[in-house]
Amino acid sequence: MALGTTILVLPPVIGAGHSQQSKVAESIKFRDVAQSAGLSFVYRNSPTPDKYFVESAPGGLAVFDYNNDGRPDIFFTNGAPTPALVKNSAAYSNRLYRNDGGLRFTDVTTAAGLAGVGYAMGAAAGDYDNDGHVDLFVAGVRQNQLLRNRGDGRFEDVTSRSGIASGDWAVAAAWFDYDKDGRLDLFVVNYVKWAPDTNRFCGDQARGVRIYCHPRFFEGLPDRLYRNRGDGTFEDVSSRAGISAHVGKGMSAAIADFDHDGQVDIFVTNDTVPDFLFRNKGDGSFEDIALLAGVSVPASGRPVSSMGVDFQDYDNDGWEDIFLTALAGETFPLFHNDGRREFSETTTASGLARSTMALSGWCATLVDVDNDGWKDIFTANSHANDRVSESTGWNQPNSLWLNERRGHFQDVSAQAGFASVAAAHRGCGVADFDGDGRVDLVVLVLGANAELWHNETDAANRWLAVKLVGSKSNRDGIGARVTIGQQVRTMTTAIGYASSSHTGLHFGLGTSTDPVRVEIQWPSGTRQVVEGVKTNQVIEIKEQ
Repeated sequence: MALGTTILVLPPVIGAGHSQQSKVAESIKFRDVAQSAGLSFVYRNSPTPDKYFVESAPGGLAVFDYNNDGRPDIFFTNGAPTPALVKNSAAYSNRLYRNDGGLRFTDVTTAAGLAGVGYAMGAAAGDYDNDGHVDLFVAGVRQNQLLRNRGDGRFEDVTSRSGIASGDWAVAAAWFDYDKDGRLDLFVVNYVKWAPDTNRFCGDQARGVRIYCHPRFFEGLPDRLYRNRGDGTFEDVSSRAGISAHVGKGMSAAIADFDHDGQVDIFVTNDTVPDFLFRNKGDGSFEDIALLAGVSVPASGRPVSSMGVDFQDYDNDGWEDIFLTALAGETFPLFHNDGRREFSETTTASGLARSTMALSGWCATLVDVDNDGWKDIFTANSHANDRVSESTGWNQPNSLWLNERRGHFQDVSAQAGFASVAAAHRGCGVADFDGDGRVDLVVLVLGANAELWHNETDAANRWLAVKLVGSKSNRDGIGARVTIGQQVRTMTTAIGYASSSHTGLHFGLGTSTDPVRVEIQWPSGTRQVVEGVKTNQVIEIKEQ
């Protein structure tokens, strides 16, 4: 699809459509196989009676193939004791699990050198030095890490010499090539000014009931943009690019060329203050157009507790939309891209308002779980306050909404198997971990075992997984727009909440067995078409 071209959406099926969708919903099945798979990770957020603010906000993970064996591996961030915020035992190590195939994983943290430092929050995977080995950025409280993949199974901490180190509280990050020089730059999402020694009392002091403070009690921070110089170092261009002029309370970020002008833009969720939509002006600078575009706040006019986000086209009209999570009573906003640098909120019309009103969400991702060619919605849920009432719930089940092909979503969480497992869910990752053509889900949990949800949905529908290798663009192809039929996906690793999925692009293709046409709009501006691609396979496409 050429830049700026709008794809028409097929009209809804009239009559038996609802019955047909109900039958499809019954076939959606997931099963938590974390224990049998060898994933025994517990995120230790170190909750204390002092209710240090940091304890409720972590954490994230990254899914990426660290050893280039064709199987997606899993990296989890981990916390540290409060108030010290220093990892003082192996129990607080970040963890890397190698995918051995057959839904079996091995803890290779020590061998890989990824135990980490400090109180880690989020992770972002990307090959910043274009050497064919995926590197890792870890966001943390007052201490970030840049870890270079050496290609021999080990990672090297290059933080100090890279120029990326920061004393801020960073939650998440996104890799993207904002200046189109073929090298991945780094956008770091910062939260608030907070320190353990100034942790205030919130709650009922007379009764001695303490709770985690509301974000309004803390001053926000600007995010940071680091330009990749290509020699292993980065330049902080936050001020020059116009990023540091905007103070928020950042939680996550997602990228897409939402206005199809050839420049990759970035959306940032902010906690209880308006969100940012940084439009890339193409001259090295950005402008926040969230208010004018209609995405700074929902239609109510009030900011929400924006958490996780995904920036993909949910209705197959060729324009990238925005979906994000928030807390109970706020709904999970869905913004439709109207194609004129304007969005309209469709939370109510899509059916999401009623079904998300009582939920508190963190991770958010648009993913086609049944391979029917329409992106569904998965969220990882839990409240931010562990003293909330039973009706709202600190521990909550994850949720799944099936895309009914007409801009409407059906809640199939119970049918899919999620409703019976309540926990303090946070970050999540998406990948086909066993190579069966169906996308699976991994979810980080505070104080309990991580979850690995194996997709056991009926496998009748076809699929195609596309992995990109840039030559003129960055090697990962991050920022590329890939089109198959009516579907378009942006290549990104910034997905969910404080998390990253570096697994290429997965397309569900329905029941047709015909070969497909794959079109790539590379970040460099190159347009490439591959005809006659057979389905039910993983294909690697190199930039020509």
